Amino acid sequence: MTTPTKLQVSQMQKINWVAECSKDFEVVEKLGEGSYGSVFHAIHRPTGTHAAVKTVRIDGDTTDVEKEIVLMKQCDTDYIVRFFGHFFVDKDLWIVMEICGAGSVCDIMNILNSTLDEREIQIILKDTLHGLAYLHKMHMIHRDIKAANILVSDDGVCKLADFGVSTKMGGTNKLQKTLIGTPYWMAPEVILESGHNEKADIWSVGITAIETFDGRPPHSELHAMRAIFLIPNRPPPTLSTPEEVSKAFNDFIALCCVKNFRERPSALELLKCDFMKPNGNRKRITDLIEKENEVIAEFGSRKKALEQGEDDDEGDDEQDDDDTEEDDTEEEEEDDTEEDDSDDGDDTMVIRK
Repeated sequence: MTTPTKLQVSQMQKINWVAECSKDFEVVEKLGEGSYGSVFHAIHRPTGTHAAVKTVRIDGDTTDVEKEIVLMKQCDTDYIVRFFGHFFVDKDLWIVMEICGAGSVCDIMNILNSTLDEREIQIILKDTLHGLAYLHKMHMIHRDIKAANILVSDDGVCKLADFGVSTKMGGTNKLQKTLIGTPYWMAPEVILESGHNEKADIWSVGITAIETFDGRPPHSELHAMRAIFLIPNRPPPTLSTPEEVSKAFNDFIALCCVKNFRERPSALELLKCDFMKPNGNRKRITDLIEKENEVIAEFGSRKKALEQGEDDDEGDDEQDDDDTEEDDTEEEEEDDTEEDDSDDGDDTMVIRK
């Protein structure tokens, strides 16, 4: 088990983190890599705590990463990945966080090469809504809710992660106008830059519900820029096979994906809806983790297990591309949209028009 105890969490949060602390870590494996840097599973020898260590090369402006750290420091709940501390080693910023041994919900789906069922999704999204209710009470917006940013601890608790594009609202009625997030999960008001608040996260929860059941978010067969044009102009998305699930699940998605954000329910209100009323058995999630670990053992490492899952997904995408015919005759508007096409596995973007 890599989940830290309450004592270990307390010990890690009390450490005076300085450059020399880098020598206290034993690296177990690399968990991921992207344009931001790398993330490692490491053990803090003095306390025996398993942790995630994110290393970021700092070559210029540190405003964004400093904002991310400030937001993470303010969070103290079981439903958000805990921040332990940060320090510099030369030009590398080390961010030490709670590790979630099962990886992300997206990882679990890829490794098992499977979508999730309604009851599994209910447990995951209930934890997600608890995390969002906490954030929104603190006047924060996550702005990048998706399966890849919901991490799962060894004991099956789902936690929000990656606050790289999150923000704190200036006041209860002040709206944000930055076009930011991951395109397929973006709320219409974010895309239109008409002003958004914490309700943008609720739309993304609905898209994540579809993603985890269907295996992909709506419009994912299209280029991201095409999807951004369609999302505000199409009816609210639904599951590809809504007849296969309960009315409560379909109603939940419909509530999340109300296009007028002022009419969209809050996280707390959604926790009271019919879909969220049952007390889901967390064993459903730990059973998924057990199956995930069996596949990892079969392939010899998490990295290899993930690679086979991603290869299978690419094969499915190619088949879908062959079978899909677009019949969209709408004329797209010209703009000066800039997209980061770097293939680093991080598809979150900030777009300026």
